[in-house]
Amino acid sequence: MFPEISKKYFMTQDSLQAPVFHLISSTADEMGLDCYVIGGWVRDQYLHRPSNDIDVVVIGSGIELAKALKNKLGKSAHLSVFKNFGTAQIKYKDLEIEIVGARKESYDRNSRKPIVEDGTLEDDQNRRDFTINAMAFCLNGDRFGQLQDPFGGIRDLEYRIIRTPLDPSITFCDDPLRILRCVRFATQLRFNIEERTFEALSKNRDRLAIVSPERILEELNKIMASPTPSIGFYLLDKAQLLELILPELHRLKGVDVRNGKGHKDIFVHTLQVVDNVAKKSDDLWLRWAALFHDIGKFPTKRFDEKTGWTFHNHNFIGEKMIPGIFKRMKFPLNEKMRYVQKIVNLHMRPIALVEEEITDSAVRRLLFEAGDDIEDLMLLCEADITSRNEEKVKRYTQNLQEVRQKLKDIEQKDHVRNFQPPVSGNEIMETFGLAPCQEIGQIKSVIKDAILDGKIPNEYEAARQLMLETAAKLGLSPVK
Repeated sequence: MFPEISKKYFMTQDSLQAPVFHLISSTADEMGLDCYVIGGWVRDQYLHRPSNDIDVVVIGSGIELAKALKNKLGKSAHLSVFKNFGTAQIKYKDLEIEIVGARKESYDRNSRKPIVEDGTLEDDQNRRDFTINAMAFCLNGDRFGQLQDPFGGIRDLEYRIIRTPLDPSITFCDDPLRILRCVRFATQLRFNIEERTFEALSKNRDRLAIVSPERILEELNKIMASPTPSIGFYLLDKAQLLELILPELHRLKGVDVRNGKGHKDIFVHTLQVVDNVAKKSDDLWLRWAALFHDIGKFPTKRFDEKTGWTFHNHNFIGEKMIPGIFKRMKFPLNEKMRYVQKIVNLHMRPIALVEEEITDSAVRRLLFEAGDDIEDLMLLCEADITSRNEEKVKRYTQNLQEVRQKLKDIEQKDHVRNFQPPVSGNEIMETFGLAPCQEIGQIKSVIKDAILDGKIPNEYEAARQLMLETAAKLGLSPVK
């Protein structure tokens, strides 16, 4: 269809020379089956992206071809058959090979599950989501390596365009998960979305209602894991999807001005912070914490005639909002959620230290509360410096370096990260003959605060002596 471009790109990679492709080829020829490698693997060869996921489409029974291929690959190959879907998967070394019979699909409006019928290669390419995912290489011996590209996927790769093979509204209406896949591919590959395709994103936005939160989150995680996550969130916002998926983030948009006093666009700032974190860390949950770090600013925004705009306790309110967001979006409600809550709650603390005198007591408390996540917290705080005032950025960065050094010095001296008071609750009960009661918690709290404030060293003898003194003030005496 586009011979001048197809010729330019024809077999620019030698990846098809891998033994597994020749084995698939000979097996298909022996069985008299037309056979193609299709989709993401083909796309990634042209983009020079590593890929171990190989999709093979067969004009006929994909399951029978998979069984025959498994026998040739031997014991090191593991076959899984999914009869209901007409597919089979072979795991071989570091490869995952999925083999399916060519099919055509039709959809019921209330479901993403298609009605499937046997089809031709053309039918199978018609059902693909984007042109760059619809290209196929023939694997049969007499046509080995020939590119089948009916929709100009090569052209769209060259011009870095995301476009649907058929009418985009039909493509997205049939399977609305493709709406998010479109944004995800544009983010991962840094491609532009073709105009009609983009218009169809917002036109079919209400269709996302039939997509499960789990599948939506899967695509969002891939956006978040990309080199520049902000691309995806800006696209979601421009296509009017963000307000459906993450209204808490959407509400941060815009700048209010009163009496000539305005505040920064918190939405823009937030995405800059996420990108700053992404430059330094691949940690998915730290990136989510960065996205949510100012989520509490919308409900806490107030205007004061003297001081201007304020967001008092937005970190605390943001922490309280996280469980609701996680539950709605089907994030894991486990230590990952608690980690994000902790980072959101503490993200102002190092900045507060910068603005005040950096006392040993404040540093000890920060170390104690952040624990092993202190490095992540500091990374977020550094990423949070997004001012256009270069002098301000330089000053805050230098001050945070002082905080880092103070954290290091205090940790080496006092060992308070993740510390437990040297005197345990059991020892307090045994010493004073107590059953569980509030006095035990009071004594432990006094010891903890004394260590964090530097009044006593983080050592057993000093802690035990303070235990005895505190207990005496509470009218408690050691048992004999």
